[in-house]
Amino acid sequence: MRTQRLELTFPENLIKKPVIYQLVKEFDVVPNIRRANVDESYGWMVLELSGEDAELEKALKHLHEIGVEVEYLDSFVE
Repeated sequence: MRTQRLELTFPENLIKKPVIYQLVKEFDVVPNIRRANVDESYGWMVLELSGEDAELEKALKHLHEIGVEVEYLDSFVE
């Protein structure tokens, strides 16, 4: 299992969607929300996402596909 630290930026159309919940339900990953700020039109989150390599890759691909901007903050967290 590894952990990746990310900054996620959510467009307005995803602000009210349960994006992180969907990641947990669809992929075998564990989120740890470190910081977040959400208002009516914009949101961002610093997230540590843990899981097996294949599941992390699928989860990150899913985020990209639905329109979440993903920035990798550093290498893997030990």
